[in-house]
Amino acid sequence: MQPCHILLKRERELLSENPPSFTITVTSEAGENDETVQTTLKFTYSEKYPDEAPLYEIFSQENLEDNDVSDILKLLALQAEENLGMVMIFTLVTAVQEKLNEIVDQIKTRREEEKKQKEKEAEEAEKKLFHGTPVTIENFLSWKAKFDAELLEIKKKRMKEEEQAGKNKLSGKQLFETDHNLDTSDIQFLEDAGNNVEVDESLFQEMDDLELEDGEDDPDYNPVAPGSDSSD
Repeated sequence: MQPCHILLKRERELLSENPPSFTITVTSEAGENDETVQTTLKFTYSEKYPDEAPLYEIFSQENLEDNDVSDILKLLALQAEENLGMVMIFTLVTAVQEKLNEIVDQIKTRREEEKKQKEKEAEEAEKKLFHGTPVTIENFLSWKAKFDAELLEIKKKRMKEEEQAGKNKLSGKQLFETDHNLDTSDIQFLEDAGNNVEVDESLFQEMDDLELEDGEDDPDYNPVAPGSDSSD
């Protein structure tokens, strides 16, 4: 932004005539995303101006850091010292204008560096995600030792559980010794059933059809078996 553009925008505001006091608002050129920084300078003429510097201060500001404000005040002091004896308001405002443009450029550069850094970090994170950690002898042996230790612990735990389960499992004899209801369970069942026990007669229907052979009809039948104690 050119200095004359500041005057054409009529950003100067008269505060008092005696002593002469006024403000001038200075805005930087538009930066990234049309972002700007701005400051309003207040000047008051002294009785010996321009042989001595006017009184000045930063009346207000927008989007400036504390160190930016400090730099602007130092710049005003330097410019005022260099221009003693000459009308200097225009020169001071021009210097501040250039400083604001530098600050906007610095903000843009800083944001670009932050963006690149984030992209770099994201790229490195993606590489780690897809490629993992490079395998070396050292980290493989370390992993294997840890894996073997975990596997051993699992085996010990399983053996302990199986051993405990074996101790808790009772034999048939131990079951009868510990539970006396088992040796009377059949009797108890019959007593509980009473006259309600049903017999499936069909299981015996074929028994009548069976021909049981009479030993006397057998020509080889000998009632006295060899070795019998019966006498003749």
